[in-house]
Amino acid sequence: MIPSDSDNGQASRRSSGRRAGRPATKVLTPEKIVAAALDVIEVSGDRGLTISALARRLGVAPSALYNHVSSKRDLLILVQDDVIERIDYRCFETLPWDDAVRQWARSSRDVFATHGHLIPIYAVIPVTNSRAILRMYETVAKGFLAAGWDEGDIVHAIVSIESFVLGSAMDANAPEDMYDIGDLSAEFPVFSSVVAASRADASGRADVAFEIGLEGLIAGLEVWRSRQQ
Repeated sequence: MIPSDSDNGQASRRSSGRRAGRPATKVLTPEKIVAAALDVIEVSGDRGLTISALARRLGVAPSALYNHVSSKRDLLILVQDDVIERIDYRCFETLPWDDAVRQWARSSRDVFATHGHLIPIYAVIPVTNSRAILRMYETVAKGFLAAGWDEGDIVHAIVSIESFVLGSAMDANAPEDMYDIGDLSAEFPVFSSVVAASRADASGRADVAFEIGLEGLIAGLEVWRSRQQ
């Protein structure tokens, strides 16, 4: 009996080890898209992140991406949500208000220090339809309310904390010699002296500055809360 073309095709697929039909795994996943988008942002910034650029990075046609995201904004939300999920904000469910702020701020700084190129995007993108960040803010707001904060002040407090955290995350990537005075120490002796004294500290400059600022911020927020009661 002479094998049919269909039999030959099936035999060929069996010999090559490839299964018939559609691939067993998807070419694209949200995780792959986010990882590639973060790479593009790191190299080219927000403006360089386009559907076409991301498709080239992933080695797929742009049309394949539209099965997952319908616009650049959807893509940014996908990236933002992935990063936000790495931040410990659930501490507001278990810790006293001030300790929760400390833990949330430290965790946020660590995450954004690792993804510094996202800071300009995160700072200005609206939270609209971003489920992960809204879930975080919902938890934080509940913690503030439980601590006796006036409802009208909570968003302002969150903005204050995040402004400090994002600036500190950028500072975490600054070189340790940011305040190297060079050959002008004789002209500016007082600042030269304090810079020299700070270098004697065993901890990193950015870490010490962050902890000083964080404690000052919490103390200031506590004063504000007390005045409103």
